[in-house]
Amino acid sequence: MSADVIIGIDAGTSVIKSVAFSMQGRQLGVAATANSYTTLKNGGVEQDMARTWKDAAQTLRDLADKVDNLNSRVIAIAVTGQGDGMWLIDKEGEPVAPAWLWLDSRAAAIAEDFTRSPAYAAHYERTGTGVNACQQNVQLAWLKRHAPEILGKTESAHHCKDWLYFKLTGERACDPSEANFTFGNYRTRDYGPQILDELGVPEAKRLLPPIVDGIQQSHGLSLDAAQAIGLAAGTPVVLGYVDVVCTGLGGGLFDREGRVGCSIAGSTGMHMRLAPSAEAVKLNAERTGYTMAFPAPGMLAQMQSNMASTLNIDWLLDLARDLLASQGVERSRTDLLSGLDDRVLARPAGQLLYHPYISQAGERGPFLDAGARAQFTGLDASMGYADLMRAVFEGLAFAARDCYAAMGPLPQDIRLTGGGARSKALRLMFASALNAPVRSVEREEAGAAGAAMIAVVQQKVYPSMAECAAKWVDPLLGPETKPDAVIAKHFDALFPIYRETRDQMRPIWRALQILRQGGHA
Repeated sequence: MSADVIIGIDAGTSVIKSVAFSMQGRQLGVAATANSYTTLKNGGVEQDMARTWKDAAQTLRDLADKVDNLNSRVIAIAVTGQGDGMWLIDKEGEPVAPAWLWLDSRAAAIAEDFTRSPAYAAHYERTGTGVNACQQNVQLAWLKRHAPEILGKTESAHHCKDWLYFKLTGERACDPSEANFTFGNYRTRDYGPQILDELGVPEAKRLLPPIVDGIQQSHGLSLDAAQAIGLAAGTPVVLGYVDVVCTGLGGGLFDREGRVGCSIAGSTGMHMRLAPSAEAVKLNAERTGYTMAFPAPGMLAQMQSNMASTLNIDWLLDLARDLLASQGVERSRTDLLSGLDDRVLARPAGQLLYHPYISQAGERGPFLDAGARAQFTGLDASMGYADLMRAVFEGLAFAARDCYAAMGPLPQDIRLTGGGARSKALRLMFASALNAPVRSVEREEAGAAGAAMIAVVQQKVYPSMAECAAKWVDPLLGPETKPDAVIAKHFDALFPIYRETRDQMRPIWRALQILRQGGHA
C-alpha cells in the first residue's frame, strides 16, 4: 500500500491527540488520552514532561489500531501543542524540572513590573506581543531569582511541542511563531532576545534553540522514538507552529487579503486576524496581544486572547448544578445544555451587560489587568436564569469585538471554532456583535489538522498553503449564520457602554485586588 497518511499530534493542556488524515484532509482516525497537571499553592502549574511524552507515544500506538496498515502509509508526522510555558532539558536530553504551563502565575509580578518599565515599549514594538506571566521570558527570570540551580543545569529551553519534537527526532528546536513572539522580531522572523538582558537574565540566551520552520524543513524519526511509537525510523517529522496558529489554519483563517477573522471559543477565547505582510500589522495602544509568524510567505497572525471564554458558561451552569445537587438532583453540564440555546434566544437582546472576566488571573486581551473580574451590570428582579445566560453569551461576543477592534477593522467573515461553535445562540451573538457572517469548519480537530497542513506543504504534496487550504478547509465550511439586523443595531449601541463600563471599573478592580491580597485600598 502506498504512503497516503499524514499524522497530526496536538498536545493540548487537557488532552493529547494523534490524528490521521488523508492527503485531501479527510480525518481517518483519532486517538486521545487525558492530560494532567499539578496546581501548586504558590501559583505554579506544572506538568510531568516524561509522562507527556509517554502519553503522546501511546496515542500514536493507539492510532495504529484504528487505521489499517498505518506503519506503511505514513508520509510524515507533524506536532503542535499548547503555547507559552517553560520545558527545560539538560545536556543529556532529560527534563531538568517539571514543565511550567501557560497557566502558571509565579512570574506575574515580574511581568507586571516589566510592562511598567521604559523597556516595555521597545519590546512590544519588536515582538508585537504583550508580556504576561505565562511567557517563558519572565519565567526564566523567576528561576534566576528563586531557583538558579535549575537554570544552571539547563542546556536548552523549549515549549510543549518542541519537547515532543525533541523526543521524536533528537533535535533541539523552536518554531518561528513561539520564538518570535517570546524573544524575537516579527519582521525578521528571528531572535531578538534583548528582553532577557532587561529582565536581568542575559545568560539565558544560551538556552534558546535553533528556529526550525516546519513548512521548509523536517527531521527524521529517531530509532528510539520509532521503537516507542511503532512507526518506521526516518519518517519525516515536522515541527508545527504553536497550537493557536495551527487551529486558526485548520479552522479557516488563511486568506490572502486578510478579510477573515477566526475565533476559538474554548475554555479561553482567541481572536485572530491574518496580516498579509508585516506592514499590515496594527499594534494597539494597550500593548497587548500576540503577533505570530504564520506558515505562509510573509504572513502574520495577530491575536488577542480572553483568559476565559466558555469557562464563563461553565461557571453559570455549575451554579445551577450545585443548587440542584443540594436538593438531591444530579445533572451534568451536558444535561443543562440541552435546550439552552432556545431558552437563551427566547429572551430579549441587550437587557443586561456581562463582562466575561471570570478567570482568577484577570484579563490579557485587549487590555492587561490581573485584577479584572467578571460582572453583571443592569440586573433587576424581573430577570431570570435565561437572562443571565443570554448576557453571558452576549458578553463573549462583545469581548470578541473588543479584541478585533484592537487589531484594526472588524473582519468581513468570521470562522468560529472550539466547543462554543456548536451553539447556534453563540454563533448568532458573534455574527450580530461583529456584523459579519459566521461559519464553522465542520472538523473537530482543527489544531492537529493545521499541523498536518504544514506537513503536506513541506512534503510538496501541495505547492502552497493556498492550494492546501482550498482542499483541506474550504469544503468543510458549514453554513453561514448571518447577523440579525435588529440585534446588530442594538449591539452597536451597547458596545460603547460595554467599553466604558470596563474602563470605569479598572481602578475599582485594582482596589479590590489590593484588599484580597491583605492590603489597603
